[in-house]
Amino acid sequence: MVYLSRMPKSKLRKKVAEQRAHNQEVDVKTPHAPLESPSWLAPTMVASFVIGLLWIVVFYVTQTVWPIRGLGQWNMVVGFGFIAFGFSLATRWR
Repeated sequence: MVYLSRMPKSKLRKKVAEQRAHNQEVDVKTPHAPLESPSWLAPTMVASFVIGLLWIVVFYVTQTVWPIRGLGQWNMVVGFGFIAFGFSLATRWR
């Protein structure tokens, strides 16, 4: 003769309740990041984009003589450096 035993109830509900309680504790203890960007971020980002673009345009228009004569082709690196700095600031913008 085979006896069918009752299956134990799933502990999933208990785990979910424990997780929610733990998450609420963690949320209360950790400070939240500010919801807005600092006021200096957007103007600095845009200025960096514009300076980089103008640096490269001036370099080409003056036939690789200006903005800094001694740098030569490294003027391109400086211009793209300003643009890259602007993109790095753009990642922090909210």
